[in-house]
Amino acid sequence: MDSLRIFQWQMTVPAQKETALKIAEEGMAKAAAEHADFFCLPEMFCCPYETPNFPLYAEEEGGFLWTSLSQLAARYGLYVSAGSVPEKDEQGRIYNTAYVFDRSGKQIAKHRKIHLFDIQVEGGQSFRESDTLSAGDQVTVFDTEFGKMGLCVCYDFRFPELARLMALKGAKVIFVPAAFNQTTGPAHWELMFRSQSMFHQVFAVGTAPSLDPAASYHAWGHSIITSPWGDVISQMDEKTGGRLTQIDFTQVSPSANSCLCCATAEKMCTPWQKFLKNKKEYRDADSAFFEAMIVL
Repeated sequence: MDSLRIFQWQMTVPAQKETALKIAEEGMAKAAAEHADFFCLPEMFCCPYETPNFPLYAEEEGGFLWTSLSQLAARYGLYVSAGSVPEKDEQGRIYNTAYVFDRSGKQIAKHRKIHLFDIQVEGGQSFRESDTLSAGDQVTVFDTEFGKMGLCVCYDFRFPELARLMALKGAKVIFVPAAFNQTTGPAHWELMFRSQSMFHQVFAVGTAPSLDPAASYHAWGHSIITSPWGDVISQMDEKTGGRLTQIDFTQVSPSANSCLCCATAEKMCTPWQKFLKNKKEYRDADSAFFEAMIVL
């Protein structure tokens, strides 16, 4: 297939899961009416973005939220990139987890956020996901009728090695539920999506919550889709709403897989894959680098 219709639902995050699901279903109904193929939700769409909330809202895979999202995907006949939710495993560890369901409601992908957003800048922002979350360690690519797709969560997408590994596994589109804030959003949101799309010859789909001035975490919004040429195909503002965008796969360069950078990329990514085996050391190094970048 040469094209894909994506509906992004930029919603405000309510305090109750049931309300979040009702808002999500409202968006799915609109997406289905506009003949979308994929429906996308934001990061932590069902949980106010505060670290103490993650354990309180966490559910095991197959729980209420998972079952409800699966049923909604089947009801509306959509692929659903279900944002992310707090997931609890059998040992009680909490993850920032993204699920994808196909048109029948079957789960076809699951990604646990690898790079936890830990930032402490003197006189500036402070946030530590690792206070309550554990880090994942898997590169996530999944199959659809449109080809292979990639999946990661927010801060994961800052690190080009992860995007490159997904591209090397055949991903044509990378879905990124995210929640940049009012500091990092204006500085890096569009830049990050455009550069990662261009460097790795993929479409990138970033879906964010809308800005809620009454919330403690002020999301940047600006849900975005970028092309392999580094163009912005679509970008919303900070307000609540939905947008349908059709992407054209013929924009992907036919020589993308034969260029020198792609031919050598697998060897270059090997050290990064080894870092996943010691993910705490890698995560700490990443966070220190990002703090320095913000200061500069």
